[in-house]
Amino acid sequence: MKNQFHHLRNHLSKEESLAKIAAEPFDRKVISFYRYVRIADPVALRHELFAEWRALGALGRIYVSQEGINAQMSVPEPHFEIFQELLYNRVAFKNVPFKVGVEQANDAFWKLTIKVKHQIVADGLAPDEYDVTNVGTHLSAREFNQKIDEGVTVVDMRNNYEGAIGRFEGAIVPDAYTFREELPMTVELLKGKEDEEVLLYCTGGIRCEKASAYLKHKGFKKVYQLLGGIIDYKRQIEKEGLPSKFKGKNFVFDDRLEEAITDDVLGKCFQCHSPADTYVNCKESACNLLFIQCDSCREKMQGFCSDTCKDGKYVAPQEKGDAIYRRSIGLSPA
Repeated sequence: MKNQFHHLRNHLSKEESLAKIAAEPFDRKVISFYRYVRIADPVALRHELFAEWRALGALGRIYVSQEGINAQMSVPEPHFEIFQELLYNRVAFKNVPFKVGVEQANDAFWKLTIKVKHQIVADGLAPDEYDVTNVGTHLSAREFNQKIDEGVTVVDMRNNYEGAIGRFEGAIVPDAYTFREELPMTVELLKGKEDEEVLLYCTGGIRCEKASAYLKHKGFKKVYQLLGGIIDYKRQIEKEGLPSKFKGKNFVFDDRLEEAITDDVLGKCFQCHSPADTYVNCKESACNLLFIQCDSCREKMQGFCSDTCKDGKYVAPQEKGDAIYRRSIGLSPA
């Protein structure tokens, strides 16, 4: 019984996996998708998907729960059609739209991870606290641009470190490290605008589904959200020849960490405060801090976030919680 699901997990190290990917004679397609849908047995679904996708050579980070699925993946191009066919054959995921990554990289993911979660996007709220299906109005890139030109309030529904390297012109970027923190913070920031139009955006649209429903529950009457998020916005503006109202880089949750939308550099190096927009993790594995570092400081600090880590003297912060720690050392863009 102990080894019943031995075949439903990864067995290669990161180094072995990356070497295997580098030797592949094909390219991979980096995609993301989500759907809010009732799933009766997410554990059983997790095991089915793992076996199915591993057989196709798919990699990525996927969350499943009773409220749906949230996936970021890389799929071998020769197997993409069968991957899509198998996914769409499941009634719950029929015709779920894919967002194709702005920048493709075969090594965006090095393993297949499918986790069963309480929620696909953690909001810290009870399931019956608001109706997640009562979402805002979806806008195309053209419509979103027009609303921005009209001076409508724009809110970034991502985490603060995401907005630090890229955001829409004039957007409010709440100083929140987690989505759970951001929901009540956004309501407070928009106080008095309940009868005004509000625009929301996020990476691929999934957080805006919940955020727009939450705002409507809190009395906001004219809530709009960017269809397909920043990822699909890039595709739409390129296809239609529209100007990009989003400036800088889009943060992504894979080994790339970011993908360029425009050449604008909005971030600042955590160490010298010069313009920079490349995220790295501290080379001290016990620290592993995610921070922005310029090329000069990367060379000088050898990939460490501080002299303490560089000298091997890292001590875990006394305060618990990533948000508290990262805010205390000034990662927040505010």
